[in-house]
Amino acid sequence: MGGSEQKFVNEAFDTNWVAPLGPNVDNFEKDLSAFLGSGMHVSALSSGTAALHLGLILLGVQPGDEVICQSMTFSASANPIAYMGATPIFVDSEEDTWNMSPELLEAAIKDRIAKGKKPKAIIPVHLYGMPAKMGEIMAIANKYEIPVLEDAAEALGSHIDGQMCGTYGVISALSFNGNKIITTSGGGAIVSGDKAVTSKAMFLATQARDAAPHYQHSHIGYNYRMSNICAGIGRGQMEVLNDRIAQRRAIYDQYVERYNGAAGISFVAEPAGYFSNRWLTTILIDPTQAGTDRETLRLELEKDNIESRPLWKPMHMQPIFAQHPFYGNGVSEQLFENGLCLPSGSNLSSVDMDRIFAVMDKVLAKTTA
Repeated sequence: MGGSEQKFVNEAFDTNWVAPLGPNVDNFEKDLSAFLGSGMHVSALSSGTAALHLGLILLGVQPGDEVICQSMTFSASANPIAYMGATPIFVDSEEDTWNMSPELLEAAIKDRIAKGKKPKAIIPVHLYGMPAKMGEIMAIANKYEIPVLEDAAEALGSHIDGQMCGTYGVISALSFNGNKIITTSGGGAIVSGDKAVTSKAMFLATQARDAAPHYQHSHIGYNYRMSNICAGIGRGQMEVLNDRIAQRRAIYDQYVERYNGAAGISFVAEPAGYFSNRWLTTILIDPTQAGTDRETLRLELEKDNIESRPLWKPMHMQPIFAQHPFYGNGVSEQLFENGLCLPSGSNLSSVDMDRIFAVMDKVLAKTTA
């Protein structure tokens, strides 16, 4: 917490605004719009998953349609496709950013069209805060006239040549889950340059109640709005967002300074013009060169009560999605096999980092010697 969150939450209680509407919601949305820039409009929601679900609805996805989705991601990117009764078409990663491969994206589009099923939307993800190759992805999407639903859940504050992640897609999704770079305890937002889109999202998110003195509904609605209390936390978090980004990037720099260049050890670097919020610092360990592997390091950290996790298991490898089409090159499978998310919390102290380094130094002794 940054310090001001309690003030805004207290205001919600003092004014009795505790419902999923209110001044904190309005001002949180304004703060996000100002941060993203480019004339973006924002509707705060209960989760990033809700934002993706509403995004698919607003893009007109219907049962039986196909939606292209990055395979290397958390399941929340793909689950809303299933909510719609649509079919996810998974696309593998490229090696520079670990995100959706533009080359495989175009191959997938061509193949689906040849099979008589033009995709209705494309969902790229900015993995761990690293922007995807949005210039190339958007060019392909525009070429085939397929809208992009941008999953920027992990990438608030990341940008390419100054353009913020979350402002590329026709519709974009943000997340403020408890583990994100800023949080509202839970929560998310839907973003668009078209105010009509976010207004319709707000309508659907508040049970799609028609303008009538009685409760009347002409559309299926959802209980997806953010509460005024949670938005109060978000307003306080926005005050420290740039600090949180600087802290995450400083943590990444410490890991890189200590271990980059060691045999078999690598990190995902920023391509020219890219800026990552470094939501999580991730490391790749090539066991053929390092003399150890990802799982050995994870278990040694766990012995000292230090949490780390493998990278996201790709969607095409998940039991629930294994039967769906996949256009791959093996990159995401190798990332999952060799990658580890290291402790990256904004409040890590120098004492915490020393504890982490002590374990990593021991495991990677052969590598760093």
